[in-house]
Amino acid sequence: MKYGFIIDNRKCIGCHACTTACKSEHDIPVGVNRTWVKQVEKGSFPDTRRLFSVMRCNHCSDAPCVDICPTEALYTRDDGIVDFDNDRCIGCKSCMQACPYDALYIDPETHTAAKCNYCAHRIDIGLEPACVNVCPEHAIISGDMDNPESEISQLLARQAVKTRKPEKATQPNLFYIDADDVSLIPNETDTSDITLWGSQSLGVGHFAKEAEKIAYTNADVIAETLKINGSNSVTNHTTSGVPKSIDVLMNKKAKRVYDTPDKGILWGWEVSGYIWTKAIASGAVFIPVLAWLLGIVKLSPALVWSSVITGMLFLLLTGVLLIMDLDQPKRFPYVLLRPQFGSWLVKGGYTITIYGTLLVLTGVALFFNWEVFFSIVFALSAPVAILIAIYTAFLFAQAKGRDFWQSPTLSLHMFIHAIMAGAAIFILLEYFIGIEPSWMSFLKSTLAISIVINLASIILEIVTTHPTKDATLTVQMIVKGRYRKLFWGGIIICGNLIPLILLLTAGESITIAIASILTLMGIYITEHVWVEAPQRISLI
Repeated sequence: MKYGFIIDNRKCIGCHACTTACKSEHDIPVGVNRTWVKQVEKGSFPDTRRLFSVMRCNHCSDAPCVDICPTEALYTRDDGIVDFDNDRCIGCKSCMQACPYDALYIDPETHTAAKCNYCAHRIDIGLEPACVNVCPEHAIISGDMDNPESEISQLLARQAVKTRKPEKATQPNLFYIDADDVSLIPNETDTSDITLWGSQSLGVGHFAKEAEKIAYTNADVIAETLKINGSNSVTNHTTSGVPKSIDVLMNKKAKRVYDTPDKGILWGWEVSGYIWTKAIASGAVFIPVLAWLLGIVKLSPALVWSSVITGMLFLLLTGVLLIMDLDQPKRFPYVLLRPQFGSWLVKGGYTITIYGTLLVLTGVALFFNWEVFFSIVFALSAPVAILIAIYTAFLFAQAKGRDFWQSPTLSLHMFIHAIMAGAAIFILLEYFIGIEPSWMSFLKSTLAISIVINLASIILEIVTTHPTKDATLTVQMIVKGRYRKLFWGGIIICGNLIPLILLLTAGESITIAIASILTLMGIYITEHVWVEAPQRISLI
Protein backbone atom coordinates (compact mmCIF):
# COMPACT_ATOMS: atom_id res chain seq x y z
CA MET A 1 0.00 0.00 0.00
CA LYS A 2 1.25 3.45 -0.90
CA TYR A 3 -0.87 6.56 -0.61
CA GLY A 4 -0.45 9.50 -2.94
CA PHE A 5 -2.17 12.57 -4.37
CA ILE A 6 -3.08 13.74 -7.85
CA ILE A 7 -3.88 17.40 -8.47
CA ASP A 8 -5.98 17.74 -11.63
CA ASN A 9 -5.22 21.25 -12.85
CA ARG A 10 -7.89 20.88 -15.53
CA LYS A 11 -10.48 21.13 -12.77
CA CYS A 12 -8.93 23.33 -10.08
CA ILE A 13 -10.70 26.72 -9.86
CA GLY A 14 -8.46 28.23 -7.18
CA CYS A 15 -11.23 28.48 -4.60
CA HIS A 16 -8.88 27.75 -1.64
CA ALA A 17 -11.44 25.39 -0.11
CA CYS A 18 -8.64 22.85 0.43
CA THR A 19 -6.57 25.41 2.33
CA THR A 20 -9.51 26.36 4.51
CA ALA A 21 -10.54 22.76 5.18
CA CYS A 22 -6.96 21.86 6.12
CA LYS A 23 -6.69 24.79 8.53
CA SER A 24 -10.00 23.86 10.14
CA GLU A 25 -9.23 20.14 10.39
CA HIS A 26 -5.84 20.65 12.05
CA ASP A 27 -6.44 24.00 13.78
CA ILE A 28 -3.49 25.55 11.95
CA PRO A 29 -2.42 29.02 13.14
CA VAL A 30 -2.61 32.12 10.97
CA GLY A 31 0.47 32.72 8.79
CA VAL A 32 1.37 29.09 8.09
CA ASN A 33 -0.20 26.48 5.82
CA ARG A 34 -0.07 22.73 5.30
CA THR A 35 -1.67 23.09 1.90
CA TRP A 36 -2.16 26.19 -0.21
CA VAL A 37 -2.94 27.22 -3.77
CA LYS A 38 -0.14 28.92 -5.66
CA GLN A 39 -1.47 31.22 -8.36
CA VAL A 40 0.55 32.37 -11.37
CA GLU A 41 -0.55 34.70 -14.15
CA LYS A 42 0.87 33.96 -17.58
CA GLY A 43 0.68 35.77 -20.90
CA SER A 44 0.09 39.34 -22.05
CA PHE A 45 -3.29 41.04 -21.98
CA PRO A 46 -5.72 40.07 -23.42
CA ASP A 47 -4.17 36.62 -24.01
CA THR A 48 -3.68 35.64 -20.41
CA ARG A 49 -4.18 32.66 -18.18
CA ARG A 50 -4.22 32.16 -14.44
CA LEU A 51 -2.71 28.89 -13.25
CA PHE A 52 -3.64 27.21 -9.99
CA SER A 53 -1.35 24.67 -8.35
CA VAL A 54 -2.11 23.07 -5.01
CA MET A 55 1.11 22.87 -2.96
CA ARG A 56 1.78 20.61 0.00
CA CYS A 57 3.99 17.80 1.28
CA ASN A 58 4.84 15.37 -1.51
CA HIS A 59 5.04 12.34 0.83
CA CYS A 60 8.23 11.28 -0.90
CA SER A 61 9.26 7.63 -1.04
CA ASP A 62 12.81 8.77 -0.30
CA ALA A 63 11.98 11.67 2.00
CA PRO A 64 15.02 13.85 2.83
CA CYS A 65 13.17 15.35 5.82
CA VAL A 66 13.01 11.88 7.39
CA ASP A 67 16.71 11.24 6.71
CA ILE A 68 17.87 14.49 8.30
CA CYS A 69 15.54 14.55 11.32
CA PRO A 70 17.73 13.82 14.37
CA THR A 71 15.00 12.46 16.65
CA GLU A 72 12.65 10.50 14.36
CA ALA A 73 10.04 13.20 14.79
CA LEU A 74 9.44 12.68 11.08
CA TYR A 75 8.89 9.13 9.88
CA THR A 76 7.41 7.20 6.96
CA ARG A 77 4.48 4.93 7.77
CA ASP A 78 4.00 1.51 6.22
CA ASP A 79 1.35 2.99 3.90
CA GLY A 80 3.79 5.59 2.50
CA ILE A 81 2.45 8.57 4.45
CA VAL A 82 5.21 10.81 5.85
CA ASP A 83 3.90 11.71 9.31
CA PHE A 84 5.36 13.59 12.27
CA ASP A 85 5.39 13.41 16.05
CA ASN A 86 5.70 16.90 17.48
CA ASP A 87 6.41 15.48 20.95
CA ARG A 88 9.84 14.40 19.68
CA CYS A 89 10.63 17.51 17.61
CA ILE A 90 13.45 19.75 18.87
CA GLY A 91 12.75 22.57 16.41
CA CYS A 92 16.14 22.37 14.65
CA LYS A 93 14.55 23.28 11.27
CA SER A 94 16.77 20.75 9.48
CA CYS A 95 13.71 19.18 7.87
CA MET A 96 12.72 22.56 6.44
CA GLN A 97 16.15 22.88 4.84
CA ALA A 98 16.01 19.31 3.53
CA CYS A 99 12.60 19.59 1.88
CA PRO A 100 12.95 20.75 -1.75
CA TYR A 101 9.25 21.66 -1.77
CA ASP A 102 9.13 24.04 1.23
CA ALA A 103 6.32 21.94 2.68
CA LEU A 104 7.27 22.18 6.35
CA TYR A 105 6.93 25.04 8.80
CA ILE A 106 7.48 25.76 12.48
CA ASP A 107 4.14 25.96 14.28
CA PRO A 108 4.12 29.31 16.12
CA GLU A 109 2.15 27.79 19.00
CA THR A 110 3.95 24.48 19.60
CA HIS A 111 7.35 25.64 18.28
CA THR A 112 7.74 22.32 16.49
CA ALA A 113 7.80 21.34 12.83
CA ALA A 114 4.54 20.48 11.08
CA LYS A 115 3.24 19.74 7.59
CA CYS A 116 0.53 17.90 5.67
CA ASN A 117 0.26 14.39 7.13
CA TYR A 118 -2.35 13.17 4.64
CA CYS A 119 -4.94 13.51 7.43
CA ALA A 120 -3.57 10.22 8.77
CA HIS A 121 -6.09 10.24 11.61
CA ARG A 122 -8.89 10.21 9.00
CA ILE A 123 -7.21 7.60 6.82
CA ASP A 124 -6.93 5.26 9.81
CA ILE A 125 -10.73 5.20 10.20
CA GLY A 126 -11.48 4.87 6.50
CA LEU A 127 -12.07 8.53 5.58
CA GLU A 128 -10.41 10.62 2.91
CA PRO A 129 -8.27 13.71 3.67
CA ALA A 130 -10.29 16.83 4.48
CA CYS A 131 -9.05 18.66 1.37
CA VAL A 132 -10.33 15.84 -0.88
CA ASN A 133 -13.76 15.86 0.73
CA VAL A 134 -14.22 19.61 0.42
CA CYS A 135 -12.92 20.17 -3.15
CA PRO A 136 -16.00 21.18 -5.22
CA GLU A 137 -14.44 20.07 -8.54
CA HIS A 138 -12.85 16.79 -7.45
CA ALA A 139 -9.51 18.30 -8.47
CA ILE A 140 -7.71 16.52 -5.60
CA ILE A 141 -7.61 12.75 -5.86
CA SER A 142 -6.17 10.60 -3.11
CA GLY A 143 -5.84 6.86 -2.65
CA ASP A 144 -3.67 3.78 -2.74
CA MET A 145 -1.45 3.94 -5.81
CA ASP A 146 -0.61 0.23 -5.48
CA ASN A 147 -4.25 -0.75 -5.86
CA PRO A 148 -4.96 -1.09 -9.61
CA GLU A 149 -8.69 -0.56 -8.99
CA SER A 150 -8.26 2.81 -7.26
CA GLU A 151 -9.04 6.01 -9.12
CA ILE A 152 -5.57 7.42 -8.50
CA SER A 153 -3.90 4.29 -9.86
CA GLN A 154 -6.01 4.39 -13.02
CA LEU A 155 -5.33 8.10 -13.56
CA LEU A 156 -1.59 7.55 -13.19
CA ALA A 157 -1.81 4.81 -15.81
CA ARG A 158 -3.81 6.87 -18.33
CA GLN A 159 -2.74 10.48 -17.86
CA ALA A 160 0.51 12.34 -18.47
CA VAL A 161 1.53 13.63 -15.04
CA LYS A 162 4.34 15.76 -13.65
CA THR A 163 6.02 16.00 -10.29
CA ARG A 164 7.89 18.90 -8.75
CA LYS A 165 11.69 18.79 -8.90
CA PRO A 166 12.11 15.16 -10.03
CA GLU A 167 15.85 15.83 -10.31
CA LYS A 168 16.03 15.75 -6.49
CA ALA A 169 15.41 11.97 -6.64
CA THR A 170 13.02 12.10 -3.68
CA GLN A 171 10.39 10.07 -5.60
CA PRO A 172 7.50 12.42 -4.75
CA ASN A 173 4.01 10.93 -4.52
CA LEU A 174 2.18 14.14 -5.43
CA PHE A 175 1.37 14.29 -9.14
CA TYR A 176 -0.08 17.03 -11.36
CA ILE A 177 -2.25 16.64 -14.45
CA ASP A 178 -1.98 19.49 -16.99
CA ALA A 179 0.82 21.14 -15.01
CA ASP A 180 2.75 24.16 -16.27
CA ASP A 181 6.44 24.66 -15.49
CA VAL A 182 5.94 28.34 -14.66
CA SER A 183 3.85 27.17 -11.73
CA LEU A 184 5.85 24.12 -10.64
CA ILE A 185 9.40 25.47 -11.05
CA PRO A 186 10.16 28.21 -8.47
CA ASN A 187 12.70 30.24 -10.47
CA GLU A 188 10.38 30.48 -13.50
CA THR A 189 8.60 33.31 -11.68
CA ASP A 190 9.97 36.11 -9.54
CA THR A 191 8.80 36.65 -6.01
CA SER A 192 7.22 40.07 -5.58
CA ASP A 193 5.60 42.26 -2.97
CA ILE A 194 2.61 42.56 -5.32
CA THR A 195 0.09 39.76 -4.72
CA LEU A 196 -3.51 39.17 -5.67
CA TRP A 197 -4.87 40.57 -2.41
CA GLY A 198 -1.77 42.39 -1.21
CA SER A 199 -3.02 45.63 -2.74
CA GLN A 200 -5.79 45.66 -0.15
CA SER A 201 -3.37 47.56 2.05
CA LEU A 202 -4.26 50.56 -0.11
CA GLY A 203 -7.97 50.17 0.58
CA VAL A 204 -10.85 47.76 0.19
CA GLY A 205 -14.57 48.10 -0.35
CA HIS A 206 -15.65 51.73 -0.55
CA PHE A 207 -12.07 52.91 -0.13
CA ALA A 208 -10.82 50.91 -3.11
CA LYS A 209 -11.74 53.76 -5.48
CA GLU A 210 -9.52 56.12 -3.53
CA ALA A 211 -6.75 53.51 -3.67
CA GLU A 212 -7.03 53.35 -7.46
CA LYS A 213 -6.87 57.12 -7.68
CA ILE A 214 -3.70 57.17 -5.59
CA ALA A 215 -2.14 54.38 -7.64
CA TYR A 216 -2.66 56.17 -10.96
CA THR A 217 -1.75 59.71 -9.92
CA ASN A 218 1.07 59.34 -7.45
CA ALA A 219 4.20 57.86 -8.99
CA ASP A 220 5.96 57.76 -5.62
CA VAL A 221 3.28 55.49 -4.22
CA ILE A 222 3.55 53.28 -7.31
CA ALA A 223 7.33 53.08 -6.93
CA GLU A 224 7.05 52.21 -3.25
CA THR A 225 4.25 49.70 -3.82
CA LEU A 226 5.52 47.80 -6.84
CA LYS A 227 9.24 47.40 -6.09
CA ILE A 228 9.46 45.05 -9.03
CA ASN A 229 13.00 43.75 -9.60
CA GLY A 230 14.31 46.60 -7.49
CA SER A 231 13.47 49.10 -10.23
CA ASN A 232 13.07 52.77 -9.40
CA SER A 233 12.03 53.70 -12.93
CA VAL A 234 8.35 54.29 -12.18
CA THR A 235 8.63 58.07 -12.52
CA ASN A 236 7.68 58.95 -16.10
CA HIS A 237 4.09 59.84 -16.90
CA THR A 238 2.00 59.86 -20.04
CA THR A 239 -0.17 62.80 -20.93
CA SER A 240 -3.06 61.12 -19.10
CA GLY A 241 -1.07 61.10 -15.86
CA VAL A 242 -0.69 57.31 -15.81
CA PRO A 243 2.88 56.14 -15.11
CA LYS A 244 4.46 54.52 -18.16
CA SER A 245 5.89 51.72 -16.07
CA ILE A 246 2.42 50.67 -14.99
CA ASP A 247 2.60 48.26 -17.92
CA VAL A 248 4.71 46.00 -15.71
CA LEU A 249 1.37 44.87 -14.33
CA MET A 250 0.55 43.40 -17.75
CA ASN A 251 3.98 42.22 -18.86
CA LYS A 252 4.64 38.98 -20.70
CA LYS A 253 6.70 37.38 -17.94
CA ALA A 254 4.69 34.99 -15.79
CA LYS A 255 4.31 36.29 -12.26
CA ARG A 256 3.06 34.95 -8.98
CA VAL A 257 -0.05 36.64 -7.67
CA TYR A 258 -0.70 34.44 -4.64
CA ASP A 259 1.56 32.19 -2.59
CA THR A 260 2.23 31.07 0.95
CA PRO A 261 4.15 33.60 3.12
CA ASP A 262 7.94 33.52 2.99
CA LYS A 263 9.45 31.68 5.98
CA GLY A 264 12.55 33.89 5.95
CA ILE A 265 16.05 32.84 7.03
CA LEU A 266 15.70 29.59 8.95
CA TRP A 267 19.33 29.22 10.02
CA GLY A 268 20.67 32.62 11.06
CA TRP A 269 23.67 33.99 12.88
CA GLU A 270 23.60 31.21 15.48
CA VAL A 271 24.42 28.60 12.84
CA SER A 272 27.11 30.77 11.24
CA GLY A 273 28.49 31.41 14.73
CA TYR A 274 28.61 27.77 15.77
CA ILE A 275 30.42 26.79 12.56
CA TRP A 276 32.96 29.53 13.37
CA THR A 277 33.43 28.51 17.03
CA LYS A 278 33.60 24.86 15.94
CA ALA A 279 36.43 25.70 13.53
CA ILE A 280 38.38 27.35 16.35
CA ALA A 281 37.64 24.48 18.77
CA SER A 282 38.95 21.89 16.31
CA GLY A 283 41.88 23.95 15.05
CA ALA A 284 43.04 24.71 18.60
CA VAL A 285 43.87 21.02 19.04
CA PHE A 286 44.68 19.90 15.51
CA ILE A 287 47.41 22.51 14.95
CA PRO A 288 49.54 21.69 18.06
CA VAL A 289 49.07 17.94 17.55
CA LEU A 290 50.22 18.33 13.93
CA ALA A 291 53.26 20.38 14.96
CA TRP A 292 54.06 17.84 17.68
CA LEU A 293 53.81 14.83 15.35
CA LEU A 294 56.02 16.63 12.81
CA GLY A 295 58.61 17.27 15.51
CA ILE A 296 58.34 21.05 15.15
CA VAL A 297 57.34 21.80 18.72
CA LYS A 298 57.61 20.11 22.12
CA LEU A 299 54.38 19.86 24.05
CA SER A 300 55.08 22.02 27.07
CA PRO A 301 52.38 22.09 29.80
CA ALA A 302 51.57 25.72 28.92
CA LEU A 303 51.01 24.84 25.27
CA VAL A 304 48.85 21.80 26.02
CA TRP A 305 46.76 23.62 28.62
CA SER A 306 46.24 26.47 26.15
CA SER A 307 45.14 23.95 23.54
CA VAL A 308 42.76 22.08 25.86
CA ILE A 309 41.24 25.17 27.47
CA THR A 310 40.78 26.96 24.13
CA GLY A 311 39.27 23.86 22.57
CA MET A 312 36.88 23.32 25.49
CA LEU A 313 35.87 26.98 25.65
CA PHE A 314 34.96 27.23 21.97
CA LEU A 315 33.38 23.77 22.03
CA LEU A 316 31.15 24.99 24.85
CA LEU A 317 30.27 28.09 22.81
CA THR A 318 29.46 25.78 19.89
CA GLY A 319 27.01 23.86 22.04
CA VAL A 320 25.42 27.04 23.38
CA LEU A 321 24.87 28.46 19.88
CA LEU A 322 23.56 25.13 18.62
CA ILE A 323 20.99 25.00 21.42
CA MET A 324 20.09 28.67 20.96
CA ASP A 325 19.09 27.96 17.38
CA LEU A 326 16.54 25.33 18.43
CA ASP A 327 12.89 26.28 18.76
CA GLN A 328 12.63 23.64 21.51
CA PRO A 329 16.00 24.06 23.28
CA LYS A 330 14.96 22.03 26.33
CA ARG A 331 14.68 18.97 24.09
CA PHE A 332 18.29 19.10 22.89
CA PRO A 333 19.16 15.92 24.90
CA TYR A 334 16.82 14.04 22.53
CA VAL A 335 19.61 14.23 19.94
CA LEU A 336 21.68 11.87 22.08
CA LEU A 337 18.90 9.99 23.90
CA ARG A 338 16.40 9.50 21.05
CA PRO A 339 18.72 9.50 18.06
CA GLN A 340 18.03 8.81 14.40
CA PHE A 341 21.50 7.75 13.36
CA GLY A 342 21.03 8.59 9.69
CA SER A 343 21.05 12.28 10.57
CA TRP A 344 24.37 14.09 10.55
CA LEU A 345 23.05 16.29 13.34
CA VAL A 346 23.10 13.17 15.55
CA LYS A 347 26.50 12.08 14.27
CA GLY A 348 27.78 15.58 14.95
CA GLY A 349 26.31 15.55 18.45
CA TYR A 350 28.09 12.32 19.31
CA THR A 351 31.31 13.58 17.70
CA ILE A 352 31.18 16.73 19.84
CA THR A 353 30.61 14.58 22.94
CA ILE A 354 33.56 12.32 22.12
CA TYR A 355 35.77 15.31 21.37
CA GLY A 356 34.88 17.01 24.64
CA THR A 357 35.59 13.76 26.50
CA LEU A 358 39.02 13.45 24.86
CA LEU A 359 39.89 17.02 25.84
CA VAL A 360 38.87 16.37 29.44
CA LEU A 361 40.94 13.16 29.50
CA THR A 362 43.89 15.06 28.03
CA GLY A 363 43.65 17.60 30.83
CA VAL A 364 43.38 14.85 33.46
CA ALA A 365 46.38 12.97 32.02
CA LEU A 366 48.42 16.16 31.96
CA PHE A 367 47.45 17.06 35.52
CA PHE A 368 48.45 13.64 36.89
CA ASN A 369 51.46 13.39 34.57
CA TRP A 370 50.32 10.15 32.89
CA GLU A 371 52.65 10.50 29.93
CA VAL A 372 51.65 7.40 27.92
CA PHE A 373 47.92 7.93 28.41
CA PHE A 374 48.36 11.63 27.61
CA SER A 375 50.12 10.85 24.32
CA ILE A 376 47.34 8.47 23.28
CA VAL A 377 44.32 10.68 24.06
CA PHE A 378 45.93 13.86 22.73
CA ALA A 379 46.90 12.12 19.49
CA LEU A 380 43.39 10.65 19.16
CA SER A 381 41.87 14.09 19.53
CA ALA A 382 43.37 15.21 16.18
CA PRO A 383 41.28 12.98 13.84
CA VAL A 384 38.20 13.70 15.95
CA ALA A 385 38.98 17.41 15.57
CA ILE A 386 38.88 16.94 11.79
CA LEU A 387 35.44 15.32 12.09
CA ILE A 388 34.31 18.21 14.29
CA ALA A 389 35.42 20.64 11.61
CA ILE A 390 33.75 18.98 8.63
CA TYR A 391 30.64 17.13 9.84
CA THR A 392 28.46 20.17 9.20
CA ALA A 393 29.30 19.87 5.49
CA PHE A 394 27.62 16.45 5.49
CA LEU A 395 24.65 17.87 7.40
CA PHE A 396 24.31 20.60 4.78
CA ALA A 397 24.54 17.96 2.04
CA GLN A 398 21.45 16.33 3.57
CA ALA A 399 19.62 19.66 3.16
CA LYS A 400 18.51 18.83 -0.37
CA GLY A 401 16.38 21.96 -0.59
CA ARG A 402 19.50 24.15 -0.83
CA ASP A 403 21.44 23.31 -3.98
CA PHE A 404 24.49 25.45 -3.17
CA TRP A 405 25.15 23.37 -0.05
CA GLN A 406 25.45 20.22 -2.16
CA SER A 407 28.93 21.31 -3.27
CA PRO A 408 31.62 18.62 -2.81
CA THR A 409 34.11 21.33 -1.84
CA LEU A 410 32.19 22.27 1.33
CA SER A 411 34.02 19.77 3.55
CA LEU A 412 37.39 21.04 2.24
CA HIS A 413 36.17 24.58 2.83
CA MET A 414 35.43 23.81 6.51
CA PHE A 415 38.61 21.82 7.09
CA ILE A 416 40.77 24.66 5.74
CA HIS A 417 38.87 27.10 7.97
CA ALA A 418 39.73 24.95 10.99
CA ILE A 419 43.44 25.07 10.11
CA MET A 420 43.27 28.83 9.54
CA ALA A 421 41.41 29.34 12.81
CA GLY A 422 43.81 27.12 14.78
CA ALA A 423 46.90 28.89 13.48
CA ALA A 424 45.34 32.33 13.99
CA ILE A 425 44.19 31.63 17.54
CA PHE A 426 47.65 30.38 18.59
CA ILE A 427 49.34 33.41 17.05
CA LEU A 428 47.05 35.57 19.20
CA LEU A 429 47.72 33.44 22.29
CA GLU A 430 51.45 33.71 21.68
CA TYR A 431 51.19 37.49 21.29
CA PHE A 432 49.21 37.99 24.50
CA ILE A 433 50.59 35.34 26.86
CA GLY A 434 53.74 34.00 25.16
CA ILE A 435 53.22 30.23 25.08
CA GLU A 436 55.90 28.80 22.78
CA PRO A 437 57.75 31.36 20.63
CA SER A 438 59.84 28.66 18.93
CA TRP A 439 56.96 27.59 16.67
CA MET A 440 55.83 31.05 15.52
CA SER A 441 57.36 30.52 12.07
CA PHE A 442 55.35 27.29 11.72
CA LEU A 443 52.15 29.12 12.66
CA LYS A 444 52.85 31.92 10.18
CA SER A 445 53.64 29.50 7.37
CA THR A 446 50.60 27.33 8.16
CA LEU A 447 48.29 30.36 8.23
CA ALA A 448 49.69 31.76 4.98
CA ILE A 449 49.46 28.42 3.12
CA SER A 450 45.94 27.75 4.40
CA ILE A 451 44.83 31.23 3.27
CA VAL A 452 46.15 30.51 -0.23
CA ILE A 453 44.29 27.18 -0.31
CA ASN A 454 41.17 28.87 1.04
CA LEU A 455 41.27 31.51 -1.68
CA ALA A 456 41.73 28.79 -4.29
CA SER A 457 38.75 26.82 -2.95
CA ILE A 458 36.56 29.93 -2.97
CA ILE A 459 37.56 30.78 -6.53
CA LEU A 460 36.94 27.17 -7.55
CA GLU A 461 33.47 27.31 -5.99
CA ILE A 462 32.61 30.57 -7.71
CA VAL A 463 33.93 29.88 -11.22
CA THR A 464 32.86 26.23 -11.48
CA THR A 465 29.71 25.73 -13.53
CA HIS A 466 26.98 24.66 -11.12
CA PRO A 467 24.56 21.93 -12.19
CA THR A 468 21.36 23.69 -11.11
CA LYS A 469 19.88 27.12 -11.64
CA ASP A 470 19.32 27.63 -7.90
CA ALA A 471 23.02 27.12 -7.16
CA THR A 472 23.95 29.45 -10.04
CA LEU A 473 21.58 32.12 -8.71
CA THR A 474 23.17 31.78 -5.27
CA VAL A 475 26.65 32.35 -6.72
CA GLN A 476 25.39 35.41 -8.60
CA MET A 477 23.83 36.73 -5.40
CA ILE A 478 27.14 36.31 -3.57
CA VAL A 479 29.41 37.74 -6.27
CA LYS A 480 27.17 40.36 -7.90
CA GLY A 481 24.07 40.69 -5.74
CA ARG A 482 23.17 41.63 -2.19
CA TYR A 483 26.26 39.93 -0.70
CA ARG A 484 28.83 41.35 -3.12
CA LYS A 485 30.23 43.90 -0.62
CA LEU A 486 30.63 41.28 2.08
CA PHE A 487 32.16 38.87 -0.42
CA TRP A 488 34.68 41.17 -2.09
CA GLY A 489 35.35 43.50 0.83
CA GLY A 490 34.89 41.27 3.87
CA ILE A 491 35.92 37.84 2.59
CA ILE A 492 38.37 38.29 -0.28
CA ILE A 493 40.14 41.53 0.67
CA CYS A 494 39.94 41.92 4.46
CA GLY A 495 39.60 38.25 5.36
CA ASN A 496 42.21 36.75 3.02
CA LEU A 497 44.33 39.08 0.86
CA ILE A 498 45.30 41.63 3.53
CA PRO A 499 46.20 38.95 6.13
CA LEU A 500 48.22 37.10 3.48
CA ILE A 501 50.14 40.26 2.54
CA LEU A 502 50.80 41.06 6.20
CA LEU A 503 52.08 37.55 6.88
CA LEU A 504 54.40 37.60 3.86
CA THR A 505 55.80 41.10 4.34
CA ALA A 506 55.71 41.96 8.03
CA GLY A 507 57.99 40.71 10.75
CA GLU A 508 56.55 42.41 13.81
CA SER A 509 54.33 40.37 16.12
CA ILE A 510 51.64 43.07 16.33
CA THR A 511 51.22 43.00 12.54
CA ILE A 512 50.97 39.22 12.55
CA ALA A 513 48.39 39.42 15.34
CA ILE A 514 46.34 41.87 13.24
CA ALA A 515 46.54 39.43 10.33
CA SER A 516 45.20 36.69 12.62
CA ILE A 517 42.30 38.83 13.81
CA LEU A 518 41.37 39.70 10.21
CA THR A 519 41.57 36.01 9.29
CA LEU A 520 39.16 35.04 12.07
CA MET A 521 36.79 37.81 11.00
CA GLY A 522 37.01 36.65 7.40
CA ILE A 523 36.14 33.08 8.40
CA TYR A 524 32.99 34.24 10.20
CA ILE A 525 31.88 36.45 7.30
CA THR A 526 32.44 33.56 4.88
CA GLU A 527 30.32 31.24 6.98
CA HIS A 528 27.63 33.90 7.33
CA VAL A 529 27.37 34.37 3.56
CA TRP A 530 27.63 30.66 2.76
CA VAL A 531 24.87 29.84 5.28
CA GLU A 532 22.48 32.70 4.57
CA ALA A 533 22.65 33.27 0.80
CA PRO A 534 21.28 29.85 -0.30
CA GLN A 535 18.29 30.34 1.99
CA ARG A 536 17.18 33.35 -0.04
CA ILE A 537 16.42 31.18 -3.06
CA SER A 538 12.70 30.43 -3.22
CA LEU A 539 11.71 26.75 -3.04
CA ILE A 540 8.10 27.25 -4.15
